[in-house]
Amino acid sequence: MDTKLKLLDVVALLIDRHEISLKKGQVGTIVEIFAQNVFEVEFSNKQGETSALVELKSEELIQLHFEEIAV
Repeated sequence: MDTKLKLLDVVALLIDRHEISLKKGQVGTIVEIFAQNVFEVEFSNKQGETSALVELKSEELIQLHFEEIAV
């Protein structure tokens, strides 16, 4: 992953994590940075309640963009 992830970035999971009931494509928010490439990501349900709070590596995530970005 080339983009540097930061606090409060919206990300999507690139792999299934069946052991914690998360599937590829689920969207979460980075809420803590533990190390250079290790993040705590919060996943929420439709009611805004936390459904999972998980430590993930940058290679398991892709940053989502809601605006056009320059290339």
